[in-house]
Amino acid sequence: MTLDTAVFFVSAIVAVFGATMMIVQRNPVASVLYLIVSLVAQAVLYIQLGTVFMAAVLVIVYAGAILVLFLFVIMLLNLRGQEDLSDNSQPLSRLTKYFVSGLLFVELWFAVKSGLIGDVGGRGVTGEFPDTFGSVEQIAVVLFTKYLYPFELTSVLILAAIVGAVVIARRERDDLPISASEVADRSIADEVKG
Repeated sequence: MTLDTAVFFVSAIVAVFGATMMIVQRNPVASVLYLIVSLVAQAVLYIQLGTVFMAAVLVIVYAGAILVLFLFVIMLLNLRGQEDLSDNSQPLSRLTKYFVSGLLFVELWFAVKSGLIGDVGGRGVTGEFPDTFGSVEQIAVVLFTKYLYPFELTSVLILAAIVGAVVIARRERDDLPISASEVADRSIADEVKG
């Protein structure tokens, strides 16, 4: 096994582990952190493909900007996961989890056994790509010509999510009961006025 193949398998396992843990976690902050782990492992895979720019964009834009935005929205909304992680009340749900996990491992075993994962025609894991593969110019041409409207719609969707989170957080804050210190501050302010 070459170093290229070993790095591929390690980063692929870390990426799948991070994505799985992101789904399994009940704490939203932990889910975001596991998603960051998965994205960094995927960036290593992009580097192996020779697309360093895509790896940098994945880490800077997604892990650095969008996931930090998700983290701030989660904290702004004060979301909390359920504290009890052992859900023994639903045995059918646990059975389903084990069944789906077993199916995924069987699928992975068949992929490895049939040669879908591993040496690609004697060229290694990464294969042979043209010199312009993953370059800034090639990505920019595709992104700003063929995928311009989805790119712009994504930015509008993220803006709408931010505005919605702020509106929901402000509405919940207005509905909160007044604390004792705020009552005392208001009564002192009323006495000073009157």
